[in-house]
This record gives sequence, structure tokens and C-alpha cells, in this order.
Amino acid sequence: MSTHIAALKLTSFYCQLRNRRQATQGILYRFTGGQWRAVLVWLFATCVPWAWADENPPPAVWDLSHLYKNENEWRQARLRIEDSVSQLETCRGQLATAAHQLADCLQRSSDTYRALGRLYAYSFLAKDIDLNNSATLERHGLADDLFARYTEATSFFEPEILAIGQSTLQRWLSENSALDNFDFKIKNLLRRAPHVLPAREEQILAAAQSPLRLANDAYTVLTNADIPWPEIVLSTGQKTKLTPAAYTQYRGAPVRADREAVFDQFFGTYSQFQQTLATTLAGHIRAQAFAARMRGYPSSLHQALAVDNIPEQVYRTLVSSVNRNLPTLHRYLKLRARKLDLTKPRYYDVYPAISENRTTYTLEASRNLLSEALQPMGERYRNLFDQASRKPWIHAYPAEGKRSGAYQFSAAYDVHPYMLLNHNDDFESLTTYAHEWGHALHSLLANDAQPFEKSEYPTFIAEIASIAHELLLYKYLAANATSDEERLYFLFEELQGLRGTFFRQTQFAEFELAAYEVIDKGGALSAEKLNTLYSDILKRYYGHDEGVTHIDEAYTVEWAYIPHFYRNFYVYQYATSISAAYHLVEKILADDNHAREQYLDLLRAGGSDYPYEVLKKAGVDLASETVYASVVKRCNALMDEIENILDSADAPSMAQTPR
Repeated sequence: MSTHIAALKLTSFYCQLRNRRQATQGILYRFTGGQWRAVLVWLFATCVPWAWADENPPPAVWDLSHLYKNENEWRQARLRIEDSVSQLETCRGQLATAAHQLADCLQRSSDTYRALGRLYAYSFLAKDIDLNNSATLERHGLADDLFARYTEATSFFEPEILAIGQSTLQRWLSENSALDNFDFKIKNLLRRAPHVLPAREEQILAAAQSPLRLANDAYTVLTNADIPWPEIVLSTGQKTKLTPAAYTQYRGAPVRADREAVFDQFFGTYSQFQQTLATTLAGHIRAQAFAARMRGYPSSLHQALAVDNIPEQVYRTLVSSVNRNLPTLHRYLKLRARKLDLTKPRYYDVYPAISENRTTYTLEASRNLLSEALQPMGERYRNLFDQASRKPWIHAYPAEGKRSGAYQFSAAYDVHPYMLLNHNDDFESLTTYAHEWGHALHSLLANDAQPFEKSEYPTFIAEIASIAHELLLYKYLAANATSDEERLYFLFEELQGLRGTFFRQTQFAEFELAAYEVIDKGGALSAEKLNTLYSDILKRYYGHDEGVTHIDEAYTVEWAYIPHFYRNFYVYQYATSISAAYHLVEKILADDNHAREQYLDLLRAGGSDYPYEVLKKAGVDLASETVYASVVKRCNALMDEIENILDSADAPSMAQTPR
């Protein structure tokens, strides 16, 4: 993503928000490892021994006065920024005149954007805690409009900078220290120069973006408004319209017949529209392939990865490594089938959870648990969390009109990150708390170490810290579990997350690449072609031919359900992020102080270098199979432990042993 504002991370969305004091009853739905799952198999509830009473509990409501004291101060700031945006026009035609003129204009643009980030943060955060408030919606609309005006006002910067020429720019960078904070952005712009077209052609491509997005828009309208989703009646007698949101909610229903009915009706509905949906996906892919050809990229994949200068080998190594380790996924699927007592598991058996955790995790308990789990990160890192989590930076609990889900927002460089949660005092709330604090600490460290112009970290590394937090939390909880049942719950939760993030997202990435390669080579994508591509990959991943999990042909239209395919080679980053996080944490847990410092340097790097290079400095080469081996190693270690527990539970006692 290209800006702090655009880089907003929205993670761990909930489809059901309950009052935080409401007791858990019936079926509980949680979002783990990228999947909604219902849990109701065997239950346990424990008191949390780590949830000691605290004399200074963490604040549950954020304080936006850290941004602006009141709305009047915000409006005065908006007027100043409007004037700054208007004044940027004086830079037009001046960037190439001298190094000091370029530095002055770049600094003015950066200062304006920096102030705009703070302005945007105030309006965005105030809006999200009361979406029914017309005044806050109007205020945010003003901020949105001003951001668009800034983007338009600075549109001439890149073409004028490129016109200066590489040799002159390099000389100016070496001679004028006022350009130091912009050296990487200029370097990156020069890297992309061969693919920047003449001004008139760039103008044509820019104007074509709206019609080129029509396939994506059509998909969104079709799946959210036009498709008549069927009504399903569950075994409980409950009736519900089987929308995509309802599908993610009920596909893990504890009653197997319900799961089968959900799959049959949901994918049956997609099948009725598969020709249209194939047309929209093919149209989107053709639009990206067209842009790649016009800019002189050898493939659509190359163009997508070039944004952050990611080697193509990263993508292909991920896919090949996961394919070589599919027996590990098959082992997990067999283990699930054993625990669920299924002799012939099918695709709709992938989602039901093994158990339910009824333990209460208050905001205070979540904070204390995460603090303990972060001990391997060292005293400085843990102290940073302990101090930050005592400050009014979080809006913690559900409320009427509040936005669902959770995110960390760090657009206000000069202030601090803010976090929106919908804490329900359940296990998902605990893991979400850990996840979002990973983002927040990443932002704090990057902002402290880097000037504003180099502080923004790209998507490719954005999820590493958040996943590292989750992994450390899982390890701590499993190590301190008070019963085998509780330990099994934590182990299975981590494994299901690995299935959904490492294996499933790579499965999507492999399908996406196959579809793009058809178009790049001049082929066509029909519904039948897409079904065949997806079927071959899905069956291979889930061991259909080996009898691990049966895949019904009716479900191979699942490709039509995945909206991420309209985000151009995006999903692979989920798998690379979890791989990098596991590899780094594995070294840190080996009490490797050097590895810990390398990891912290990764977080401090922000956007000062290309993300692939930043990771390599931290000892992680995502073009190497070694990194992905860390995830596979962890998967098998978890399954070894689970099998030991299950075998012990199945073994007869001495008194029961037949003579």
C-alpha cells in the first residue's frame, strides 16, 4: 500500500458481537486462521490463573484529545492543511530547477501529508465508534475529500522527478543532505522508471482505470446484491438466508448434516451464476494483464511483485515448498478426523472446531497474558508493551453503532497508534488483542527509529509482528494449560490457523497464478476452465485421491466465492508472513539474542528499504525453502504433542488391561 492511511490494517473481523458480560450459550462462532468456525464438541471452563487483579487496569476507551483537543481545533487544522495543499501548486515546473528546490517541494509535500494523516486519524476514529452519527460522518467526508485533493495536487511530482534524469538525481542526493529522508523513495522511483510511460500514455492509462475496474465492481454488486441467496433450515429449526457471511458462520456447524446442507446450497447457488462469475474474474485478470503488457512487464505476476521489488522466486518457492509438504496437511486432516470420529471425512468437515473454550478473558486478563507471553522478546520490548497498554489508546468493547472487527491505526505519526477492538472476553478476543498489539508495537518502533518519510512499512512485512505475537501467546497458553483438554484446545487452534493461513492461502495463490498464466499466454478462462484448475489444486491439497478428504465436484466452484482474487496476487503474503514470523520466533525462542535484535531491527526498519531486503537482514530469505520448513516443523511438533495426548487418553488403565 502506498500511504499510511491506505495501509490501515483491518483484521480479525467478527460476524457476531455479543455484550461482553453475556454468558456463552449454544453455538459460538469464532474467526481463526482466516476461517469462521462453530465450536460445540467438548467444553471446558477454567479460571485464568494469570488474570490477577490489577490496581491499574488498562483503559477501555481511547482519548482522541491526543490528536486534537476538540472539533474546533480539528477544523482549524483542516483549514491550514487546505492552504498547504493549494500552495503545492507553486512547485509545478520547479522540481528540476535545482536540488534545493526539489528538497523544498518534497518536504512541503511530506509535511502536508503528515498533518493530513493526523487530521484523517481523528475523523476516522471518531466515525468508527458511532457510525450512526451524521456529524462525525460529515467530518470524515471532509477529511476524505481533502486527502483526494492532496493526491491530485501532487500528481505531477513523479513525472517531473523522473524527467530530471538518473545521473543528476544521484548527484543531487550525494550533495544535498536535505534530500536524505527522500533518498529511498527517489531510488524506488528510478527503479520503476523503465515501466513509466510517456506523459500522454500515462494519462490514458490513468483514465482507463475506472473502466478497467468494472469487472471487480460487477462481482461486488452481483455477490452482495443480485444473487438470490437461498434460505436454509438447520437441524435446530433455525432459518437463515445463506449469504456469504452466513456461510462463513454456519459452515462449521456441529451437526454434520447441517454442514453438508450449507455447502450444497451455498455452492449450488454459485454454480447457477458461474458463467457470469467466470466472466467477471476473467475480465479482471485481463485488465491486469493489459496493464502489465502496456508497461513492458514480462508477466502479470512480475508487475504485481514489482510494486515492492519482491523477487518472483519468493512466490514460486512458497508454492513449491507447500506442495512438497502436503503430507503434513494430510496428517493434520487425518488427526482432525480422528478427533471428530469421522471415518470418511469430506470437505465440509474441515471447519468444525474440536472444542469450545468457555474461559473468560477480560481486557485486563488479555493484557497480563500477553505480557507474560512476550517475555522471550526481551525486557525492552516487553516494557514497551507494558507501558503502552496502560495508555488510553484502545476503544475496547462493542457498542451500538460501533464498527465491527478490529484494527490498529497509525496514521498520526507524531502521536501514537490507536486500536479499535470489539472485546467479548472470549478466546478470539484474546488472540485479536495480541494480534493488534503486534501491529501497534511495530508502528511504535518504526516511528521511533525512522523519519516520517521512511516510517511506513509495506504490506509484505506488516503481518509478521502480529503473527509473532499470536505464536508466542499460543506457546505460553499451551505450556501453562491446567488440563489435557485445555492444552488440546490451544494446540488445535494453532494448527487450524496454520491450515487456514499457510496451506489454504498458498492454495489460493497457486490457483491465482495458474489463472493469470492462462491469460498471459493468450488463453481464455471459462467457468469450466476455472473449475478444472481449482478442482485439480483443491483435490491435491486435501488428499482427495489418497482418501484423506473427499472433494465433491459441486464444491470446486469455490473460486467464485473468494473476493481476494480481485486484489492481484495479494493472498500469498499471508503465507509468507506466517512463515517469516514462525522462522524468526523459532530462533528467538532458542535464546538467540542476535536473532532477537535482528527481529527488532526488522520492526524498526519501517519503510527504509525494500521489504525483501529488510527481511534478509533479519536472517529471513523468503526465496529459500528453509523459511517454510520452520512452519512445517512447527505443524508436525504440534501434531506429535496432540497424538501423545490422544494416545494416552485412549490407552486402557492397568485395571482395565485384559489378562
